Order: sequence, then C-alpha cells, then structure tokens
Amino acid sequence: MPLTKIFFTSDVHGSDVCFIKFLNAAKFYQANVLILGGDITGKLVIPIVQQPTGTYTSEFGGTTHTLKTKGERDELEKKIRDSGFYPYMTNPEEMEKLTNDTKLRDELFSRLMAEGVRRWVGMAEEKLKGTNTKCYISPGNDDAFIIDDLLKSSSSVLYPEDQVIQIDGHHEMITSAWTNATPWKTPRETTEEKLAEMLDRMTSKVERMESCIFNLHCPPYDTIIDVAPELDENFTPKVSGSTVKMIHVGSTAVRDAIAKKQPLLGIHGHIHESQGFVKIGRTLCINPGSDYGEGILRGALINLDEKGIKSYMLTQG
Repeated sequence: MPLTKIFFTSDVHGSDVCFIKFLNAAKFYQANVLILGGDITGKLVIPIVQQPTGTYTSEFGGTTHTLKTKGERDELEKKIRDSGFYPYMTNPEEMEKLTNDTKLRDELFSRLMAEGVRRWVGMAEEKLKGTNTKCYISPGNDDAFIIDDLLKSSSSVLYPEDQVIQIDGHHEMITSAWTNATPWKTPRETTEEKLAEMLDRMTSKVERMESCIFNLHCPPYDTIIDVAPELDENFTPKVSGSTVKMIHVGSTAVRDAIAKKQPLLGIHGHIHESQGFVKIGRTLCINPGSDYGEGILRGALINLDEKGIKSYMLTQG
C-alpha cells in the first residue's frame, strides 16, 4: 500500500492567506489528503466607508486608513481578508443604519460569511481540479450552521461532519465540530454528556477502530494540547504575579472516547495556544495550534501505511 500523506490544519478563521496555503500544501508536501478541521469562518466585518470627498476611510489594525485610489482599497481589502476579517464597502448613511440596528448587522455578517465560504469552495475546486487530492473541510464550534450546505454542495470539497468515512483502503475517519461549553457560547457547543452520545453514535459504526482517525475539533481534556488562559467574567486572562494563569479546557468526553476506543490517531484544534502532540494509550493526538491572525499556517503532516503511523511532524509557514 502506498503512503497516505495527510496535511491537517484547523482554526484558520477566515484568513485568505492561510486557506491558500492550506490548498497549496497538497503540492508542497506531496500530500494526497487535505483536512481542515473547523473554525473556518471570520469573526468581524471591517467597513470601508466612501466619503463625500470621494475618498474612503476604514478603521483597521488600530489605524484610520484614508484611501484615495482603487489600488489602495484593493491592498487594504487583501490585508483585511488575510487577517481573517470581512471587508465591506459602504457609505455613511448605511453605516449609521448598521450602527443602530443589530439585526441588520447580523444579516450583513451572515451574508459576508456565506460569500466567503462560497468563494473558498470555488478556490478549492479550481486548485484541486484534475488532481487526486481528497480535501475534507468541516466546521468548528465557532462556525454558523449556514455554511454546512455550502460545503456539501461542492464537487471537490468533501464534507465529513458526523460521519464515518473511508479516507483510503485501510483508514476510517470520524469527524465532529462540537465542543464542550466555552465562555463565548458558540453555535456548536454542548454538554459533555451529549458530546459523549454523539461520539458513541459515530464510533459504533467504525469497523476497524485500531486504524481509525478521530477528527474531533475539541482536544482531549487534561493534556498539553488543551491548555488556554483562564478568563474572568470580562473575558480577560487572569494573572498571578506577572504570569497568565493557564488551565485545561478540552473535553472529558473526547478524552474518554479516545481512552476507551484507542483509535490510531486524534487530530484536533480549537485551542490555538496548545500546539503539540500527546499519547493517550496507543493513540497519538495532535493539535497544530493556530496563528492565523499573523498569516501563519500551522499544520501537521502525517504519513500512514497499512501498519499505522509511519511518521509525523508539525509544520508552520
């Protein structure tokens, strides 16, 4: 059996440059399987406002930008997209309406988010056309449910959420976007009990657990890959002396499922600060971490054969 070469990443949060690097990873690393494990959408709209003088202004990156030419606008739009945000051309009248109408803002954000995912799907279809690369993209806990049908509609992007799929002749994969509770009350989080039920339902359909991949957005609890700052009621990191207090925030249900079922591999994201890998019994669990805001794509390159994991390494670039 030839090697199955997997490039895995997660938590690109709308960053154009990171998504382009993800697609390019197939050729760069000679990977025949690409997996993007969730939290793919951006978090914020950045208005670019046309002024009566014909110039445009925008508040971005702590700076007020005044744009006089189309080239300057295009350059700023690219910077905004690469940072994981959605640029939006508007005018003072619409800006006033958006400022005073939460529903209008939410509708705009949803529309731009859907347009962004649709554009990415188109990029994937164009980039991977004529290749044998499998490209799996699933949502994460931050992602709204409106993106699922956009991913399902693609001819090149494969949607693995809540399924058992065969990635090659020897390895199955289960996928879940869901996490345990977070302070941000995101769309796809639930109780540990319900998450355990979801995982039980999928794992009961796995035929060869010893060669299965658990593509679970949430990392297992109490490991080096689930450590994040402890937050106060204002979402500010708690500090002891001059040191930020760190705590484990992963899922006990995920850890229990891995410890009990002992799959070959766990690939995770969600906790940006916790790049690394850890063994739970025989299972290798990897979190590549995330630094999308800086345009850096953190990933994991994993080579599999019929006997198991041939090699693995963390990547960034």
